[in-house]
Amino acid sequence: MYMSDQVKMYIDKSSWIRRMFEEGLELKKKFGQDKVFDLSLGNPDLPPPKEVKETLENIVKNYDPSYHRYMPNTGFPLVREVMAKKITQEQGVKVNFEEIIMTCGAAGALNVIFKTLLNPGEEVLFPSPYFVEYFFYAENHQGIPKPVPTKEDFSLDMDKIENAITSKTKIFLINSPNNPTGQIYSEEEIKELCDLLIKKSQKLGRPIYLVSDEPYRNLAFDNEKVPSIFQFYNNSIIAYSFSKELSLAGERIGFIAVHPEIENKNFILEGLTICNRILGFVNAPALAQRVVANCAFSKVNVDVYQKRRDIICNILNEAGISFIKPKGGFFIFPRIPIEDLKFCEILKEKLILAVPGRTFGSSNHIRLSFCVSEEILEKMRPNFLEACEKIQNYV
Repeated sequence: MYMSDQVKMYIDKSSWIRRMFEEGLELKKKFGQDKVFDLSLGNPDLPPPKEVKETLENIVKNYDPSYHRYMPNTGFPLVREVMAKKITQEQGVKVNFEEIIMTCGAAGALNVIFKTLLNPGEEVLFPSPYFVEYFFYAENHQGIPKPVPTKEDFSLDMDKIENAITSKTKIFLINSPNNPTGQIYSEEEIKELCDLLIKKSQKLGRPIYLVSDEPYRNLAFDNEKVPSIFQFYNNSIIAYSFSKELSLAGERIGFIAVHPEIENKNFILEGLTICNRILGFVNAPALAQRVVANCAFSKVNVDVYQKRRDIICNILNEAGISFIKPKGGFFIFPRIPIEDLKFCEILKEKLILAVPGRTFGSSNHIRLSFCVSEEILEKMRPNFLEACEKIQNYV
């Protein structure tokens, strides 16, 4: 066989987002860039905050060849100090720089965490709908990915979570604001989840770790707040990324934050450090670390994403398509009246690209990204409405 069966399966599972992106490129060649409405990718399009450019200019102005040398696998201590202050402010729990490990984005962070914590056959539970690559990350490290259905509004279903936990459960993974739904789990939900994990951990005689994937934490709308997990659960770890809040997706920069009271903290920190190295990341990029150290408390203009969300919600309302209004991030996950592949095919006929919901565990939804301008969304409106009129023929 020319490649492993597992990798072939991953290609098949994850192909829809990439396929829609590639089809979009072909459509743009054929019909023109301004005639195609690509809502498939969550690729942040806002410019980074001005502090990013200022920091880069300062790095060049005061250039030192030593900037490129090896460093501790955990990252520059001064950078980790800044990240510790950031997490302390966001989580309301005092974190020290020793509890921070700089990583190649949140994806790198999650792989390091899973490599460190998982034994073969142990389960990683996460709410469904979910980011598709959670499956791959868990299986990378011989874990068993296990989606748990949410309620109709995409909030956590505690009964289903409790029933899903077994003697093999090692990690419960959350993502809030969520990709693809935009849901933010409330403080009440987080506290209830943590109480459940405490109870189940005591019964098992070992911790179930709560891992929070937080690339969208600072993209919350309507004055919504993303609750702290550190305040309610000691055996918790955060995977953080600056890809979205600083529009630095291509720089692959983020970090791991470990709760200061986690059980066996020193062993876990040692494990995370060596896994950062042996997985091939070695350390987070040096220049990107210097940038985020100066911009850790900055962010893009979130109001722009909120305005785009509102435009898409208005279009969906006009089209009679049911949806849960996103509280953060830059995706919406409307419920559709026909099968997702057919719906996406009809949209594509109108030069609109969306991702089938089956990619995220729900074939009666589609995902739309609002990483496109307000002008493009308004130009898309008549096309979307025409597509939805045609869909009525299939209902």
